[in-house]
Amino acid sequence: MAIKLENVGIAVRDIEETIAFFTDLGLTVMGRDTVSGEWADTAVGLDGNHAKIAVLQTPDGQGQLELFEYIHPDAIETHPTRPNDIGMHRVAFSVDDIDEALAIAAKHGCTPLRGVATYGDVYKLTYLRGPSGILVMLAQELKKA
Repeated sequence: MAIKLENVGIAVRDIEETIAFFTDLGLTVMGRDTVSGEWADTAVGLDGNHAKIAVLQTPDGQGQLELFEYIHPDAIETHPTRPNDIGMHRVAFSVDDIDEALAIAAKHGCTPLRGVATYGDVYKLTYLRGPSGILVMLAQELKKA
């Protein structure tokens, strides 16, 4: 059986704010829609499912995020995920320039949880809290293998 990762789905509080954050980091909006109906109820497992969605793609074409802003049922606010929580952990991106990426994130009020770390002579990396509490890892490779 062949299997391929298609995207990572993330429920968000404000789809426009979240799109702005990720497009400023370099992702492209591939499509937008509003979904509802019996097929959506069945697929997602929620009665009366009605949501705005957007699919964003990384510049290399290899990764996609699917964002959902629920209209019905109401979105459930939870505590932001911590790095050691079980379950969906974070979305990670490699960047050419971590300082530039952090400057873009800061324009959206998003800063590192603690700081930027250097992992040996391999990566500079950090975790930050994005829109809707999304945990985002940014990593810059220091030298090519």
